[in-house]
Amino acid sequence: MGAIRILLNGKSWTSHPEADGPMRTAVATLRRDGHGVEVWPSWEGGDLVRLTRAAMAEAAAGGVDTIIAAGGDGTVNAVFGTAVAHDLPEGCSFGILPLGTANDFARSAGLPVGDLTAALRIAASAPPVAMDIGLLGERPFVNLLTGGFGSQVTAETDPELKRRLGGLAYAITGIARLQDLSASAGRFRAEGFDWQGSFLALAIGNGRQAGGGFPLCPDALVDDGLLDLTILPTVAEGEHLGVLAGLLREGPDRLRSLARRARSSWIEFEGDRELNINLDGEPLCARHFRVECRPAALQVRLGPSPLFAAG
Repeated sequence: MGAIRILLNGKSWTSHPEADGPMRTAVATLRRDGHGVEVWPSWEGGDLVRLTRAAMAEAAAGGVDTIIAAGGDGTVNAVFGTAVAHDLPEGCSFGILPLGTANDFARSAGLPVGDLTAALRIAASAPPVAMDIGLLGERPFVNLLTGGFGSQVTAETDPELKRRLGGLAYAITGIARLQDLSASAGRFRAEGFDWQGSFLALAIGNGRQAGGGFPLCPDALVDDGLLDLTILPTVAEGEHLGVLAGLLREGPDRLRSLARRARSSWIEFEGDRELNINLDGEPLCARHFRVECRPAALQVRLGPSPLFAAG
């Protein structure tokens, strides 16, 4: 059995005190299975980057086989992104212990979010598989880049509401902010794709969903060397609530009927003004950007997953 480092987001941990018992049970179970497990908590900004680099140094010396990101989507992006930004140790793989509010990437990967022991066993023991990573310039991202109204909702949803209601908090915030909904405009280019116009939201996905369960790129795969682009064009005034209700009710089917979509190893955007974007939980602004896919960038243990072409 291999040695494991669990990099625990201290903020996620204090926000979900109900997970203390299940977390301790999961770690104890892994130790009984024969794994050498250490839990390293983060408490300040930058800790996850530092802890990931320290765990990778141990892996390079032969002391660690698996590094596990324990937290939400931001934690996964911080740990996995730090790993791909540096020299990856041979034979080291990465896993996820979902402890966040939405856990969008973990859910779309098919991980058992409600069973920490099962999730931890997958992260420790599933066969490692190569996974793609997205790059916004030099910034890596694991799940999605979103822009427009959806990214505003994600940034403005109250943390206490997220703690109490989970993914439903995003939908409530979105409905409350409909009166502020405004379109953006720009041009998108990708392999075999060129579209220009006004839009309400965009998503560029390595993964599939964001905002507490919205399937923005419902067919994305993390092992195809491509990123999925979804553009939700502007609708007629007064139809915004109907569109949001349809997305909540029908999910991917409704999105496919409304959206402009493409799949490409690179995607470029140029807008007429600054656009609010969200990179796996990190709010940014940009008027133009280029996103690329880095194929097979990281070895991960996710178990059988719909995010892989082979399932």
